[in-house]
Amino acid sequence: MTFDLQAELRARGYGGEVGILITDLAGRELYALQADRIFPAASTIKVPLLILALEEAQAGRLELGERVTLRAEDRVPGAGVLHELGAGLALTWEDLLTLMIVVSDNTATNLVMGRLGIERVNTWLEERKLVGTRLVGLLQLPPEQQNAAQRRGERNHTTPRDQAALLGALTRGELLDPAHTERALAILTRQQFRDLLGRHVPRDADGALLYRVASKSGELRGLHHDVGVLFTPRPLVAAVLSEGGLDPREHPDNRDTSVLAAVLWPLLATLGQVLPSRGGDI
Repeated sequence: MTFDLQAELRARGYGGEVGILITDLAGRELYALQADRIFPAASTIKVPLLILALEEAQAGRLELGERVTLRAEDRVPGAGVLHELGAGLALTWEDLLTLMIVVSDNTATNLVMGRLGIERVNTWLEERKLVGTRLVGLLQLPPEQQNAAQRRGERNHTTPRDQAALLGALTRGELLDPAHTERALAILTRQQFRDLLGRHVPRDADGALLYRVASKSGELRGLHHDVGVLFTPRPLVAAVLSEGGLDPREHPDNRDTSVLAAVLWPLLATLGQVLPSRGGDI
């Protein structure tokens, strides 16, 4: 498809860099822009963590109903709610996976990372040839608790191609059995941050999305990511990563996110065969 998204963004005053890969469910590439560029992963690193944890559950090595006691020292700042709650709370692993995705909870994520092991995660990524994605360390740690790689300035990173490949394989049932595949997609569908991929998806009279969106966003200062599956008439796998935005606010009205979403939606609507009569702005 001929569409200069970067030019559209520049025309609207967006000065950052964007990487995009959009495929159909079979993995056929429909649109690409800097798809192999490496970006800081932000919270999109939580997608492989979710899938690997469910793979461990499927294999009987992780009991999703087992309870984990939250300790005071486990709590880290940033996204989520667990850092606002008292120590001693007992959550199941499924609770933690849900919090990790639905509200992007960093404390839950670190507990999941600790259970899986950083090297195990990276080996799993390498085995699946997701060579642009790497987990460096736990999230939001104070400097004295960071590992050597983090102190050198290394960050968790990923690419649009890896994220699209991972989500496509998940949706096609290539990574998990049907029950665990649906569990992963159900958690991703309940994500509460819809500022990019889901922002302009048409809604019904009650405000519910007309098309299911199973996604994970990620945001840091100047970074705005969203990766997911849009179950439009022609289902799409989309990975959108960006950095270098100028609006520092982590807020739905962030100007960079608003511009990205406005430019992206007509492309998604066209590729997803969303008809204007259903509310699409094409």
